[in-house]
Amino acid sequence: MSKLDQILVLDPPVDLKFKGPFTDVVTTNLKLKNPSDRRVCFKVKTTAPRRYCVRPNSGVIEAGATVIISVMLQPFDYDPNEKSKHKFMVQTIFAPPNVSDMDSLWKDAKPDDLMDSKLRCVFELPSENDKVNDVEATKAAPVMNSAKADPSSASVPVTASLDESEMKKVLEKCKRLQAEMNKLAEENRQLKDEGVRMRKVPRSDHMTSNSTSLLGREASTASLPSLLVVIAAIFIGFFLGKFIL
Repeated sequence: MSKLDQILVLDPPVDLKFKGPFTDVVTTNLKLKNPSDRRVCFKVKTTAPRRYCVRPNSGVIEAGATVIISVMLQPFDYDPNEKSKHKFMVQTIFAPPNVSDMDSLWKDAKPDDLMDSKLRCVFELPSENDKVNDVEATKAAPVMNSAKADPSSASVPVTASLDESEMKKVLEKCKRLQAEMNKLAEENRQLKDEGVRMRKVPRSDHMTSNSTSLLGREASTASLPSLLVVIAAIFIGFFLGKFIL
C-alpha cells in the first residue's frame, strides 16, 4: 500500500524563512489548513529541538479549520558561510472518532496511515535597503510622536507675537487707568480737605445742606478708585492669564 499524501495545506509549503539579525528570538509562522471533512491530528518535529521553540507542537485540526504554528528560533551567532541544515517535519493522521490519548495514538499508528511534509529552514539577513528603511522609520517615529503630542507647536511663534502685542495694549491701558486713579485720588484728597474746613465753620441750615452734599460727593467719589482698582485687576488678570497659557 502506497504512502498517503499530506492532507493538510501548508503555508509556506517548503521553506521556513527566518529573517535576522539573530541576536534575539526570531519568530516565523506556519499555517496548517485542513480542507477535508475529517478531523486531523498533527505533530511538528525538528532536527534541532534545542534551537527552536514550537507552539503548539501538536494537536487536532477540525474539518475545514486552520491552525497557525509559531516557530521561534533562539538567538545564536550567525555565520553567512555556514549553510543551514535544520529541517522540520509536519506529521499527520486522521483522528479516530473518539480520540483521548494522543501519545497512544501516535505510538500505535501504522506507517501507512501517517502523512508527512518536510520543510527546510532558511536564514536571511536584512538587505541594505531594509536597513536604510528601518533607520528612516526609527528617525521619523520620534518626529511623528512629538507632532502628535503637541499638535499646536507649529503655531507657537504666531501666538507668541500676538501675545506680545496684547501685552503692550494691556500695559498701555494699565498706565491710563493708573493716571485716572491718581487724578481721582487727588480730587478725593481735596474734597476731604474741604470737608475738614467746612466742619470748622459755625453750622447753619445752608451750611449743613452744603456739608451734607459735599460729604455725599466725597463718599461717592471715594468709592470710585476702589471700583476702578477691582475692574483693572480683573482686566489685567484676564490678559495676563491668556498670555501665559
